[in-house]
Amino acid sequence: MKPENLSFQGFDKEIFKFLNDLQKNNKVEWFRNNRERYQKYLVEPAKLFITELAPFLNRLNPAIRTEPKFNETIMRLNKDMRFAKGEPYRTFLLIHFGRFKLDSEFYLYFSPDGAELGMFINNTSQANLFLKKNSNKFIKEIKEVCSRYSINHNYKLSDLDDDMKIISAKFNADKDFEKMTGLDYILLEKRILPEKILYTNKIVEEMIKMILQLYPLYCFAISPQPIKLLHKFEDDFGEIV
Repeated sequence: MKPENLSFQGFDKEIFKFLNDLQKNNKVEWFRNNRERYQKYLVEPAKLFITELAPFLNRLNPAIRTEPKFNETIMRLNKDMRFAKGEPYRTFLLIHFGRFKLDSEFYLYFSPDGAELGMFINNTSQANLFLKKNSNKFIKEIKEVCSRYSINHNYKLSDLDDDMKIISAKFNADKDFEKMTGLDYILLEKRILPEKILYTNKIVEEMIKMILQLYPLYCFAISPQPIKLLHKFEDDFGEIV
């Protein structure tokens, strides 16, 4: 729930100080002693940000989860200790919007070094995931979408399965299509300049702008009828260029 009489006013630069401190002190005792900072600078603004975006996302695609909850739109910092390898906490904050766990999704990602906006595409053959099939059937249409909506040249292409290795610093579907579709876990993202938008509510506008730009490609990742979904998007929002 959105806290009464509170609205999202931007993130605080202290978010990066907290993540840097956590990176240096990744221990349960330190985290317990700094839980108030965690709540104030990460959890509370993240929930307000999600709540602010919810009306837009509900209109865009009601299947996308918008509840400001852990394990739905906010990834928990604490790891499953069976796989933690000695460090109990993740040193990043991930705010993400998809239909279900491990779905293709839009995200805002904070690391100790900065923040990035982007889209994750799950390009495996799991149920309700369709890019692998659609990339064989709709090559021309996917390339046209990337050109028409200025996705080309505005995002870097990275491989999440290879520790976010950068595949192309300036993604261009005309030359990077096979590289992209050859990955199981695709990231298309761009860095945010914090001093300009991150510390104000303009980050909401920037997130919406990014989602509108990438949603036409997202249609090919989530639907067996991507052209129909794309046409619905264009009817509802107009052709965003």
